[in-house]
Amino acid sequence: MTFERAITGGMLVTPDGVRPGTLGINDGRIAAVVSPATGVEAEQTWNCDGLHVLPGAIDIHCHVRSPAYPERGTVASETAACAAGGITTLFEMPITDPCCNAPDRVALRRDHFAESAVIDFALYAAPAELTPTAFEALAEAGVVALKMFTIPAPPGRQHEFEGLAWPDAADQLQVLTLAARCGLPVVVHAEHPEILARSAAEAARLDPADAATHTAARPAVAESLAVAQILALNLQANAQVHIAHVTSAATLEVLRHFAGSSDFSAETCPQYLRHTEDDVARVGVYGKVNPPIRTEADREALWQALSDGVLGHVTTDHTSFTAAEKAAHEANFLTAPPGHPGTELLLPTLLDAVDRNRLTLTEVATLVSTAAARRFHLPDRGVIAEGARADLAVVALSEETRPTVESLHTAGRHVARLAHGERYLGRISATFVAGRRVWNGADITAPPGSGCFTRPRRIGSS
Repeated sequence: MTFERAITGGMLVTPDGVRPGTLGINDGRIAAVVSPATGVEAEQTWNCDGLHVLPGAIDIHCHVRSPAYPERGTVASETAACAAGGITTLFEMPITDPCCNAPDRVALRRDHFAESAVIDFALYAAPAELTPTAFEALAEAGVVALKMFTIPAPPGRQHEFEGLAWPDAADQLQVLTLAARCGLPVVVHAEHPEILARSAAEAARLDPADAATHTAARPAVAESLAVAQILALNLQANAQVHIAHVTSAATLEVLRHFAGSSDFSAETCPQYLRHTEDDVARVGVYGKVNPPIRTEADREALWQALSDGVLGHVTTDHTSFTAAEKAAHEANFLTAPPGHPGTELLLPTLLDAVDRNRLTLTEVATLVSTAAARRFHLPDRGVIAEGARADLAVVALSEETRPTVESLHTAGRHVARLAHGERYLGRISATFVAGRRVWNGADITAPPGSGCFTRPRRIGSS
């Protein structure tokens, strides 16, 4: 058997389990999955003795913000960070200036990413115009999904959120209904605007330097109530709903209550699985994310929800700010910008969970890759199988990842303080995109612009 490339010696994490095997790769796809005893010839061979080979991670929740804010990271820097983290496809959120909310802006953003991305990328759009024609135009432009916030745009950021913020329930129902008609999923940042407004007013009387003030300003009930409202609306709309960054035990109970009622899924993120409010208090505003990192009980509930299937995805909500932007609000959780880098922490967090017997490798592959490809209609990704794209993350389970300012590739390395000094058992040894090695365990090996724009398969629309 002769191939362009071959990956030998590794343990393959497939839908049927973990087993030794060899991958033959032609034209960027897995042409054969064979036993180690099968003789193969290839123009280029990588030996992965002692390593495990997973499908490349698909980060369905990422914020790069370039070109509007290049100081926070460029497409080159942040896709390099993805590659170093075993991520082979990212889904870029539409929050930039101007907001990605129309076909021409989708095209501009697509072309900007294509110039320097080293991994593949898909784009979200904001549903700025609530008409069937506008929604269909976004679908034709190739966006992977729509994004909706159930809260108003943050003050001073209206240009970034134009078409994203729909705090009124009637508008939310219209977004879901139109999305269902054109076949696009809707990813929802769910917090209740009235609860947030009242809570923010009460938190304004508290010590802004106290991490608990941020939690008081954005309580768990704001999340759980908004999720309940969206899922109740979806009983009528029947859209493909995806709930972003679930943080609390209360919200998990809502998800359980609505299970089977409509087509919905939900995610959480490494920062919620790895950390608690005590860690935020330790690092200060560098640990501020929205919604907030909560209690030990909430963290334990999230792990349980991954085990019992209430949560089907883990993604990053990667958000990079400069050190100066965070430092300018050093003692003020109410005004500090929210967000934490996460692309280089996603797989290490879950690989460490394998060591702790909280997950299996097959579950890790599903949570970060297989489920994402299925949910967002990318049928040729997210799995190690013949015919699939050869997007792969090669990992060393016995080696450590220790994030530092020096070791991280994201432009937000200086503000990733939740991760600084942490020890994760599990390290990314190599990353392959379409059969090309883009990360060799130490350096990026792919040229800028080698990543491709990824369009979903269109499903039935009306």
